[in-house]
Amino acid sequence: MTKRDRLNADDIAEGLADLTGWSLSADGSAIEKTYHFPSFVEAFGFMSQSALAAEKLDHHPEWFNVYNRVDVTLTTHTARGVTALDLALAARMEAAASHARA
Repeated sequence: MTKRDRLNADDIAEGLADLTGWSLSADGSAIEKTYHFPSFVEAFGFMSQSALAAEKLDHHPEWFNVYNRVDVTLTTHTARGVTALDLALAARMEAAASHARA
């Protein structure tokens, strides 16, 4: 299995157990989270750090930002579902969020 192979429901559930606040989308094809920060600057800092992590993984988020909120959806389009790359990027986003709030 490669990092871009679609994960089964058990593997996704196991991966989500380690990611606070992340959930499986209603259709089961993505993982999602909404981040809230004290200000736009912290939200933008989070997005900047996450963008660098995404580039290193060659895997990019779908996201939407309004002021201090960032809505994130991660899926691997070529696999038509969640892969190890989605879980890896979510973990890096969690680290970036903790730095943005520090």
